Amino acid sequence: MTPLSRSVSMRLAGVVDHLTSCSKPKVVLCRDLGPQIMPMLHQADIELVAWPHDCPCSREWLLENIQGAAGVILVLGEKVNEEFLEAAGPSLRAISTMSVGYDHISLPLLKGRNIRVGYTPEVLTDAVADIAVMLALMAARSAWIGMNIVKSGKWPTMPWSPFTFCGPQLSLSNAPLAPCRPLTSPPSATAGAPPSRTIGFFGFGRIAQAALARLVPFGVTHVVYMIRSDDPITTEPTEFDREILARHPTLLSVRRVMEPELARLSDVVILLAPGGAETHHVINESFLRNMQKHAVLVNAGRGTLVDSKALAKALRERWIFAAGLDVVEGEPNVKGEAEDELVREPHCVVIPHMGSATLDTRIGMASLAVRNVLGALGLSIDGTEPSMPTELEIE
Repeated sequence: MTPLSRSVSMRLAGVVDHLTSCSKPKVVLCRDLGPQIMPMLHQADIELVAWPHDCPCSREWLLENIQGAAGVILVLGEKVNEEFLEAAGPSLRAISTMSVGYDHISLPLLKGRNIRVGYTPEVLTDAVADIAVMLALMAARSAWIGMNIVKSGKWPTMPWSPFTFCGPQLSLSNAPLAPCRPLTSPPSATAGAPPSRTIGFFGFGRIAQAALARLVPFGVTHVVYMIRSDDPITTEPTEFDREILARHPTLLSVRRVMEPELARLSDVVILLAPGGAETHHVINESFLRNMQKHAVLVNAGRGTLVDSKALAKALRERWIFAAGLDVVEGEPNVKGEAEDELVREPHCVVIPHMGSATLDTRIGMASLAVRNVLGALGLSIDGTEPSMPTELEIE
C-alpha cells in the first residue's frame, strides 16, 4: 500500500468510525499509567484502547489505533504531527500529554480542528526544584568526579591532598541580616565586604521560586533574575521583587537584570525557562565568558537553552567551575563520553531528564492527564462537574 493510499484508507476509517459510533468515546492510551491511575480509566464510560507493553508504543500501533479516537493520552515520545492527525480523523477532540512540555505537539496544526490540549504543569514544581538544587550541589562539590573514582576502584591508591575535590561552597552560615545593606545594592566583591551568595535565575516562575525557597536557608543573600517582560528594568525594587523579599526576609536584594549582569553577578545560574526560538542558545559563548570562574551553571529547563559546544569549551578551558544538566539539546540522542565532548567533561553532571521522577509527582501527572482527557470529552470523575483542569491555550 502506498503512503497516499494508506493515508486515504486511514482517513476514511476514521470518518466511518466517527459517523457510525453512537456509544462510548474511544480513548487511546500510549503507556500504562500504573495501578493507582488505571482504575480511573477502566471505570470511565469510554472505550479504552491501551498499549499493553511496558515500553514505548510503536508508531505503527499508534497510527492504527488512533483512528476514530475521541481522545488520546500521550507522553513526550509520541509526536503529534500531520501524519498523526490524518490517522486520527475528525473524531479527535482531545489530546492529553503527561508532561509540562509540549514541543512534541505541533500546535499550529491544531488550529481550526477544534482539538483541545491538556498538559500537566504545577504538579512537578517541587520535584524539579529539588533536582535543580541537587545538581547545583553535585556540580559545585565535584560529586560526579568523586563517584567515578570510587566506582573505578581508584580510591585506595589516590593520595590525599589539602585541596582535592574542592569546589565553591554554596552555603553561607554567617549571612548578614537584611537590614545591613540597602535592598538595591548589588553584591560587592571589594575587600572587607560582608560575605555574600548570589543565585541567578533565567526564568523566575513557580519552579524557580520553589528552588529559591530551598536555597535561602543555605545563606543566599542576593537574587538576580531574567524573565520575558515588556516592562523596563529599573534600579528600584518592583512590587514583585518586594513580594519575594517579604517571603524571604534574610535576602538582601532581589532584582531583574539583563543577560550580562546575570552572568557576571551569579555564583550559580539556574535555567528554568521554556524552549523555543526566543530562548534558543541563550547560554552561549558570550554568556559563559562573562560568568565568574567559580560559578556553576544548572539547566533544569530545556536543553535548547544551552549551546552544548560552547558549554563544553567553557568547562574544558575553565571559564566556569562546573555544570549540572537535567536536560541536553538533542536528548535522548546523547552519546556516551567516548563521543560526546560535554558528557566527557569531568566537571559536568549530566542526568537523563529526571526532574519529575518521583512517585508522588508522576502519579500526580498521570492523574491530571486522565482528568484532562475525560474532562475534555465531557465525562465526570467521581460525580464532579466535567472539567479540563489544565488546558493549554492554542494561540
